[in-house]
Amino acid sequence: GEFGGGARQLLEGVDQLLAHTRDFVGANDVLLSVTRRAATLRESVRIVTDAESQTHVSFAEPDARGGGAVGASPVEIGPLLKSRLWERRGSVILTSATLSAGGDFAFIRHRLGVPEDARELTLPSPFDFPSQAGLYIPRRLPEPRDARYVEAACEEIRRLVAISRGGAFVLCTSVRMMKVLREALRGAWQWPTWMQGEAPKRVLLERFRASGDAVLFATSSFWEGVDVPGRALRLVIIDKLPFDAPNDPVTAARIARLTRQGKDPFDEYQVPTAALALKQGFGRLIRTRRDTGVVAILDRRLVTRNYGRALMASLPPATRCDTIEDVMRFWSSVEPAARVVSAL
Repeated sequence: GEFGGGARQLLEGVDQLLAHTRDFVGANDVLLSVTRRAATLRESVRIVTDAESQTHVSFAEPDARGGGAVGASPVEIGPLLKSRLWERRGSVILTSATLSAGGDFAFIRHRLGVPEDARELTLPSPFDFPSQAGLYIPRRLPEPRDARYVEAACEEIRRLVAISRGGAFVLCTSVRMMKVLREALRGAWQWPTWMQGEAPKRVLLERFRASGDAVLFATSSFWEGVDVPGRALRLVIIDKLPFDAPNDPVTAARIARLTRQGKDPFDEYQVPTAALALKQGFGRLIRTRRDTGVVAILDRRLVTRNYGRALMASLPPATRCDTIEDVMRFWSSVEPAARVVSAL
């Protein structure tokens, strides 16, 4: 098609560029840089346009400005890491708060192709989660696919934000749900409220920290690598369990690969992936030994479905709250000086 023709023209142009620069790279750092970038581009285009690839899946992503990007992701990253990392000389240390699910490294070992002789070490958390954090899962809430879910979830969010008096992240698993919840809750409280996309991520975080009582609606890019220590972030609300969308091209390819291998992709890929993502989302709340607050996960499947046990096992041992009254009681215990308003 049109894309294939454009890709061929690009490859021809890159090949001509490389032919011109190849003999001169030794004498000029700029030419060396151009040559390296051209070679990398050629390899990237080759991978993206290889429709028969057994190792990569190609995809296209539109953006809000009418443009977009094409790319390719490896279906399995273990073989790549084997040649580029594990087989190199020297030691490799992997460290993160989200490498194990329920104290088990099996999923990440398989996912990254970690050598069998690699040693494992699980260290206890420096935080006292039962006294610092509450975990609220409203059992009576309809499941996320239920037509009544959005209205019920909005009421839960309104009550929770009233209890915490702001200082909240509302983390959503999709841009669509983020916008739906933000619009439905417009005017529901007086606290400063922002939504991802209204300003650059860094600016939104600076505003949020400076305010101390703000509410931020965001998606998965705020689930990890975001650090808001102290009282400015005291409530994290997660709309639903973060399962990868099965129609995402990369996820679909990984599911198909596991199915061909006779494995259960839900138990062996989707549940562990969701468990680690959930752990990341929870991790936004408690950043220091003095931090306190509540994580609310508005998805009752966490306590009603069999796979919920595996997801719960990956979460820190926070104090369980089954009702909004439990949340208020927990809040009174961690913020006795604060006036806990009735949200009922």
